[in-house]
Amino acid sequence: MPGQPRLALLLSGGGARAAYQVGVLKAITEFLPPGSTSPFRIICGTSAGGINAAGLATHSDQLGKGIRYLEEIWGNFKTNQVYRTDLPGVLACALRFIGTLILGRMGRSQAVSLLDNRPLRQLLHEHLNLNRLQEMLDQGYLDALAITASGYSSGESVSFFQGAPHLDGWQRSRRIGMRTRLDVEHLMASAAIPIIFPAVRINREYFGDGAVRQLAPVSPALHLGADRVLVIGVGSQNKRKTREQVSQSPSLAQVVGHVMASSFVDALEADLERLNRVNHTISLIPEDIRHKEGFSLKPVQVFSISPPSQVIETMALRHVAALPASIRMFVTGSGATRRSGAGVLSYLLFEAEYCQALIELGYIDATSHKTQLLEFLGYGPQADRTSPQLDAAPRQTMAGTGNT
Repeated sequence: MPGQPRLALLLSGGGARAAYQVGVLKAITEFLPPGSTSPFRIICGTSAGGINAAGLATHSDQLGKGIRYLEEIWGNFKTNQVYRTDLPGVLACALRFIGTLILGRMGRSQAVSLLDNRPLRQLLHEHLNLNRLQEMLDQGYLDALAITASGYSSGESVSFFQGAPHLDGWQRSRRIGMRTRLDVEHLMASAAIPIIFPAVRINREYFGDGAVRQLAPVSPALHLGADRVLVIGVGSQNKRKTREQVSQSPSLAQVVGHVMASSFVDALEADLERLNRVNHTISLIPEDIRHKEGFSLKPVQVFSISPPSQVIETMALRHVAALPASIRMFVTGSGATRRSGAGVLSYLLFEAEYCQALIELGYIDATSHKTQLLEFLGYGPQADRTSPQLDAAPRQTMAGTGNT
């Protein structure tokens, strides 16, 4: 509708942690009038968040149905639906990985990884109808879906998007937007956690997890025309931890978890902080001067909601017994079943009990922010308030858009 804010949804990456996003969206669905279409004109996703984004985008005409579809999948997940957990499959990957380290590639072109995620590709082919995406675009329920992946050769963060004809691609330092027709391979590439899952070839380049080198996670939504962005993250580490005296070097799981957090959590938080500063700067320049000088930046409202990482890691430790024995043996040796290494476990534990707990956590968090979320989505009694009045909302910031 003309004059209405263009609302975007940004779903960050995080492996199994992305079940939390389903809980937040489930609550939002219950807040809105029955039978509502999706309020999100633009949907952007990375890694597992990209898979959620695709599932939601293909049901833009029936928001409730789309969320029920996601909840059904996440609430009944088994790890062997994402990657091979049978002992022969686990050993084959491990031996091939070790052999490559010792002997090199020896001319082979097969991607090497610690785990084989071909079951995920099969799951997506069976349950995700990406042909509906173009229908949603043609019928006007959606403006764009963007899935971000990281190019291994170019070092660029590439946001592949399928959208309305008026939308153009973009190019900035180390990040580009490329129009394409999205398929399962884009989702597999975006979710290919380095070393753990194999890289995926798209056109002329191999791609890995989109969270890697994603310097500005909010940027794709802004380039695609968003005025407001709802960000659903998968963890927060804003609370500074006390430095403790340690006697042992970090375990392999602790190191890998640290790397994952730097990709899935830190980049998003840094981008939101940077956008908040940009928006504050914009607010200091009177609107008439901005217009007179052709200043292209404008305020954009951003509401961010995510759980504390420590809570998720504790939940993962409680559900470690649900993992298949072969994977449990695999992660135990790396230190992932100890508190210090539980971060990596929280990304790989695709089991129903754990995912259901994350969905419930997301639902509770969103419900506690019901008033702010409804207002942000345009359903609240004061939805037309100007952006500076929204600064007090929990986990909410403001952003600037233009040459982002």
